[in-house]
Amino acid sequence: MKHLHADLAVIGAGSGGLSVASGAAQLGLRVVLFERGEMGGDCLNFGCVPSKALISAAKAAHDAATSAAIGVDARPQVDFSRVMDHVHAVIAGIAPHDSQERFEGLGVVVIRQSAAFVGPRTVEGDDVRVTARKIVVATGSRPRAPSIEGLDNVPYLTNETVFSLTAAPRRLVILGAGPIGLELGQAFRRLGSEVVVIEQGQALMREDREMAADVLDQIARDGVEVLEGAAVSRIGRRPDGVELSVTQNGRQIEIEGSHLLVAAGRAPNLEDLNLEAAGVRFDARGIVTDRRLRSVSNRAVFAVGDVAGRGAFTHVAGAQASLVIRKALFAQPIDADALIAPRVTYTDPEIAGVGLTEGEAIERHGEGVRIVRSRFADNDRARAEADTRGGAKLILDRRGRLLGASIVGRQAGDLIQPWVLAMTAGLKVRDMTAVVAPYPTRGEINKRVAGEVFTPLLFSKATRRLVRILKHLG
Repeated sequence: MKHLHADLAVIGAGSGGLSVASGAAQLGLRVVLFERGEMGGDCLNFGCVPSKALISAAKAAHDAATSAAIGVDARPQVDFSRVMDHVHAVIAGIAPHDSQERFEGLGVVVIRQSAAFVGPRTVEGDDVRVTARKIVVATGSRPRAPSIEGLDNVPYLTNETVFSLTAAPRRLVILGAGPIGLELGQAFRRLGSEVVVIEQGQALMREDREMAADVLDQIARDGVEVLEGAAVSRIGRRPDGVELSVTQNGRQIEIEGSHLLVAAGRAPNLEDLNLEAAGVRFDARGIVTDRRLRSVSNRAVFAVGDVAGRGAFTHVAGAQASLVIRKALFAQPIDADALIAPRVTYTDPEIAGVGLTEGEAIERHGEGVRIVRSRFADNDRARAEADTRGGAKLILDRRGRLLGASIVGRQAGDLIQPWVLAMTAGLKVRDMTAVVAPYPTRGEINKRVAGEVFTPLLFSKATRRLVRILKHLG
């Protein structure tokens, strides 16, 4: 067995692992990267990239089908095989950036094997052993299969297999009404499939309830059937697909489908790492780390991304990778819990948020929380595009400090970014009112909702009295 020594060993070539490996290698360190699957990890191959390519095709079909509202009559014809060609072409176009060849060009030793710990600072593949000063675990997560009678005996899709379809499902049943379930459910409906989404709890349960309502209203109008508070007790085969026994509001429902998609949460990829050999503590969420993203039981081991249990977002993994480089390589103080990380669900309309939701803010800060809103119905660009769904919402504490922001509407993921900057840089809401926003743009809503914070004061009786006095001094 070959034995290598490195400054840094990285397990997993997804967003977090690749960011750590490239940063360390470009700083001149000896880096070994293990990856047993596809370079680029879940996001490139099974998640963010293919799903957004599919959503793009679905949006094009929907826009054409509904363009009569602005005087354009169109009848879209969906060629599902060409849609999937588009999905895979997008993956192929991005893949070189994450490829083994590129990283070897940066000086990284890439080993396309599984890796497992055999000691506190040593990991081992099939035919190579690596001892490193620091080890970063970035193995990501996988779809979680719920415990339902019969699930193991029927074929089902996950986000890792759904993009291998070559024909649109006749009737797609989805378990889970979180971001993945609703993004894919809406997309497949717009591409011609019947879609039923089953959720044991509440759809988009982690989002602001008021803002989520706009999304769920559109999904219902698209023809997606969403069953909330519905428990699946059994899944069985049918000659043409699957059948699910569902209980909702005390009544039994039988739901049939040609295909079943499981989107009921994620589980960290830990099983094959032999963490016990390195004395690394872990739980159901992932490796137990401190605010430095360092294992609480082995100071040589760090974790980033989904396996660190601090949010399953690609952009969070990338941000955590930067923190680990600062800490592990430069001994700088870091605090992963202080990251201001936005979240976006790429339905149509999109829903984006940063900081606390209204419910979370009230729970933490009490009834002194102040809510300010502005709707796209008052935005001229939205009116020109005949798409006035949604709006923006700010959550403030009793002193006017920004606790969170939410936006629902077209391109909400782009529009939330000024509020991410505001919370990251400690800016005040007043700073947003001083911004000159180009007209007409959807981005004007950020300036408008910021202005709504001060409208009651600006046009109060006290202010009017002050103006009457000052007009004689001008």
